[in-house]
Parts: sequence; structure tokens; C-alpha cells
Amino acid sequence: MPVMHFRIQWPDNSEANCYSPSQVVSDFFTPGQDYPVHDFVSRAREALNIASERVREKYGFACSAAMDQLAQIEVEAERFISEPDARVKVIALV
Repeated sequence: MPVMHFRIQWPDNSEANCYSPSQVVSDFFTPGQDYPVHDFVSRAREALNIASERVREKYGFACSAAMDQLAQIEVEAERFISEPDARVKVIALV
């Protein structure tokens, strides 16, 4: 199963390299595009849940790394939830 990383920039200009066990994230994010924080988290949640389920279908167990990545995204996003104009930029998909 092809792994994909997606590099993001949070509203405070900090960057993070995120992991997905599947290339499904490319269906949810476009490099160079920015998303409102709540939309970004929603897209990440859906993409990483699909990716984890693909691992389950292939190997018989969910991908804990995908769920850990989602949890990390959700924790980081909490810092910006109260800022209505905060956006997360997807820098690259690799």
C-alpha cells in the first residue's frame, strides 16, 4: 500500500509533516490550497479514516499510525478553532 505524506502550514506559520498509509489524501487535499481549520480537520478525519480502513481490508487491522496522525492534527487544530479566519495550507503531497 503506497504511503503518502502531506506537508501543511498552520495559521501561525508553523509547519508539520503528516502521514497517511494510503494515497487517498490526494482526493481530499490540493497542494498550494488552504482550507479553513474546521474544513481541514474534517477532510483529514475522513481521509485518514478511509486510509486506516484500507489497511484493515488488506492486513486485517486498522492503521494506528493514521489514527495517531489524526489525533495530532485535532490537538493542533484546537489552538486555532476560536479564530474564524484561520486557515491551514497544504504545501505538498509526497
